[in-house]
Amino acid sequence: MLGGAPGLSCRWERLEPRPRARMLRQVLHAGLGACFHALGRFVAGHPVFFASAPVLLSVLLGASFSRYRVEEDVESLLAPKHSLAKIEGNLVESLFPVNRSKHALYSDLQTAGRYGRVIITARKGSVLDPPHLDNILQLHRRIYQMQVTVPATGFNRFNYSFSYLCLPDDKNVCIIDDIIRAMEEIQSARASNQTIPVLRYPITQLADGRKAYIGHQLGGVQGWGGAIRIQGTGAKVEGVRSARAVQLTYYLQSQSGLLDRVASQWEKAFCAEVKHFGTSHPKMGLYSSTSSSLRTDFQFSSVLARRPLLASLGVCGVLAILCCSMRDCVRSKPWLGLLALLSVTLSGLTAAGILNLTGATYNSTYLGIPFVMLGHGLFGSFEMLSSWRRTREDQHVKERVASVFEDVMLRFSGSTMVHLTTLGLAASPLTNMDAVRLFCRAAALAVSVSYVYMLSFYSSCLVFTGYLETRYRHGCFCRRVPKQDRLDSKPAWYRCLMHTRYQDETQLSGLPRGAGPTLNSNLTHTEMRGHLTNSTNTHSHSQSHSTASMDSHPQDSHLLLGCVRRCYGDWITNTYVKPFVVLLYLVYISFALMGFLQVTQGSDPSALVAMDTATVLYTRAQQRYFSSYSPVIGFYIYESAPYWNASVQRDLLEYAKGFQRISWLEAYLSYLLDRNESTSQPRENFTHTLRHAFLRDPRFAHFEDDIIFAARGQGEEPDVAASRLFLVAKTTENKREEMSVLLDTLRRLSLTSRVRFLIFNPSFVYLDRYAAAVGSPLRHSLLAALFLLGLSSLAIVEPLVSVWLGLTLLSVQFGVLGFMTLWGVEMDCVSVLCLISALGHSADCSGPLLCGFASGQGESRTRWVRLALERHGIPSLQTLVCYGAALVPIGFVRSNLTRTLFRCLSLTAGCSALHTLAFLPALLTFLPPSKSRDHRPGREGQRQEVECVEMNDSTRVVDQITTV
Repeated sequence: MLGGAPGLSCRWERLEPRPRARMLRQVLHAGLGACFHALGRFVAGHPVFFASAPVLLSVLLGASFSRYRVEEDVESLLAPKHSLAKIEGNLVESLFPVNRSKHALYSDLQTAGRYGRVIITARKGSVLDPPHLDNILQLHRRIYQMQVTVPATGFNRFNYSFSYLCLPDDKNVCIIDDIIRAMEEIQSARASNQTIPVLRYPITQLADGRKAYIGHQLGGVQGWGGAIRIQGTGAKVEGVRSARAVQLTYYLQSQSGLLDRVASQWEKAFCAEVKHFGTSHPKMGLYSSTSSSLRTDFQFSSVLARRPLLASLGVCGVLAILCCSMRDCVRSKPWLGLLALLSVTLSGLTAAGILNLTGATYNSTYLGIPFVMLGHGLFGSFEMLSSWRRTREDQHVKERVASVFEDVMLRFSGSTMVHLTTLGLAASPLTNMDAVRLFCRAAALAVSVSYVYMLSFYSSCLVFTGYLETRYRHGCFCRRVPKQDRLDSKPAWYRCLMHTRYQDETQLSGLPRGAGPTLNSNLTHTEMRGHLTNSTNTHSHSQSHSTASMDSHPQDSHLLLGCVRRCYGDWITNTYVKPFVVLLYLVYISFALMGFLQVTQGSDPSALVAMDTATVLYTRAQQRYFSSYSPVIGFYIYESAPYWNASVQRDLLEYAKGFQRISWLEAYLSYLLDRNESTSQPRENFTHTLRHAFLRDPRFAHFEDDIIFAARGQGEEPDVAASRLFLVAKTTENKREEMSVLLDTLRRLSLTSRVRFLIFNPSFVYLDRYAAAVGSPLRHSLLAALFLLGLSSLAIVEPLVSVWLGLTLLSVQFGVLGFMTLWGVEMDCVSVLCLISALGHSADCSGPLLCGFASGQGESRTRWVRLALERHGIPSLQTLVCYGAALVPIGFVRSNLTRTLFRCLSLTAGCSALHTLAFLPALLTFLPPSKSRDHRPGREGQRQEVECVEMNDSTRVVDQITTV
């Protein structure tokens, strides 16, 4: 990526003085090439060490899987790390911990802890019908009486029931949902032939006179009409005629280690009991969820993806073998395809071992790391193999490997730097989401190890196969290939299996000058170095030179290489095809823009778990039956306020206007009006009536948990130091978007209000600054990649390569983002991980093509595009074919997370292929850089050309004749 196409050139020129900046870049480029040339000789001189050391290191680090740990805290993984919602949640927990709520708990207002939750639906009729209602209360009693034994074996076993683990009220009675009490009242009235109490929605009144919100406990409600206003709430409610679903929640204590273990066992028994009850009652649908369901189902994607990952490796291995095979059995390298996969596998094992030793935890987002390594590793291996086939076969293996390093490693190192820069910046503390940060940290480590293993293990394997080729051994069976006279007596299948160019070498001495096998490998180094003169004779000589090199042994060409040479290269650069390619690019940009304008946030954690799991089924049921109202929003006044002031009362009532609400202030003001007392009273009178009259009334005693009093001086009435209200908003289908807008609106209001308040719901930790937390790593990585390309232009002979590559990265990224949205993928942490890795993948595919095109001067752009496609388009195509085939098994995994990975990575491969094989070849034929630099009129004849001609004989000894 960082340079042109270096190689052993057979033509030198004495050039005119060039600008100093260009000379410095050439010197730097030559120095880096010389360093890699020396490194290649060193690796080729010690192949046994470089082949065995990575394997031994991988085996040793593989033993560290005894320290393998899975991430337990999914909330911290998927929610923004630093957000105002988490600070607000800590403040709320310090003021109103859930264990102090002795009278009322709301199903959507739980804090971190253990709980079990079940949605019960009626397949026919209403859940309030006598048979269904009796079954629901029967399930409740079975859950209430259910016992778990901890530990499961041993002498000190104890049985724990829900009454021991539940959150108790002030009478030491388990707190249960209000809908249970209402249904028990209905059942009792039916049993005694009394008038059935009227059930209101969403706020009802229980037999003891207490107001209870059941909007999240009763779903799919159809009312009788005739809404009335309930005193103390200000909300209009209506009678319930029928309901399709009931939601029950059971909260558990988990303060100590023992209670947490017992609660964990109880959750498992709870899910088993619900499943068993649903089996015995087919007329009802039951969907359970616990506090650990999200974590379990999130990690279950890794379990489901194990076999598809092995299938991906197998499919990729078969295609890699085919891509490395040729008709010539000696020059074919099928084992290098498997060895490339083995190199990627060993590097992944090493990186995993390092992570285990450093105490890192595993999560399901790491499923994308093997594909990041696979794309980068296969690109490097195919580039090295392509460069190997362009080297001179009469050279020693060490020289050939050194030439490969000098030709490939500078570009491969540049693309590796793009990977490490984008992933490294996303793994920095600037990233506000742990899932993105941990993934990028692990991926950066894996890419680094893969790069080292490519330099060591795979290069040593290339050395061994090079010795096999030098000794004329079969590329697959490693058996020496007999000469033609011995093959004639063999069967036809044996001759086909042992086909090679071995028998033609004795005839090479009679070929025209420059048409030997040395030129077949390099496609005329003169062309790729770009030092051609402007004279007609020189051009005609180079054309015949290259033609001879291409056509001397066409049977040895790779199948893809032959197709590109004879068909695709001419077709994509055809004058009549290029307008259609440009039109295709405009269509590509148009659809990408259409999708970009429709990008949506995917802040729902349930969208990242395995399909058909408890979390997904429960979430679907909740969205179907309980989406009419938003989650319960806690409105917390965390400072002392003059509640007795009429203006403060008006402000608070105005804030709560339009919500369904349970408000102690509104109930208290209605209480004062019923007593013919003024709502605006002195502080002492207001507080005295509140404490000694209002809160002691059984109808309003439950509001005591919503008010915190602060003592004043002796004999004075205490102040109301803090209080809370509960608000519920009416919602439509876009529930999460409306909640995000509501959150921003109420927060802006809290900044200008005279009363200091905050709002909180546990789901806010996923909504708060989610767009910024997800989008910022992608923006930072893109800027880092562009900065690196600008900086690397100092080491590139042609700086326009950085410009073209930067535009390609932007175009690929824009296309992936747009088409991802059109394909139904939301912007969440997994899709952002794929977009970050797409930067390096597109640089892998497009960088070598651009460098190969920009490296030469003197001929037409069309000619250089074809040569660049032959040199670097083939390795990119091979990588994309193997990479795309490896993604196919992942698409069949029943998981939302892997589905997002499959779609985003497939779009990355597709967009990269379009740019590398279609858009860039067509656009470069009429856009800069120029191919006629330093060939201006009046300068002909100012260069002295030195030509090196290679002569081959049957003894494979090369003589060089120099002519001026």
